[in-house]
Amino acid sequence: MTNQLALFLIATILAALAFDYVMFDLQGSLFLAKKATALIEYLAFWR
Repeated sequence: MTNQLALFLIATILAALAFDYVMFDLQGSLFLAKKATALIEYLAFWR
C-alpha cells in the first residue's frame, strides 16, 4: 500500500465518520460497532 493510498483511505474514513456525526449523531457507527463485536464473538466460538 502506498502512502498516497493510505492517506486517501484515512481521509475517506474520517469523512464518513464526520458525516455520520453531523447527520445521524454517530448512530450508524454505533450500529456497525455492535455488529462487529457480535461477529468477533461468533468467530471466536469457532476457534
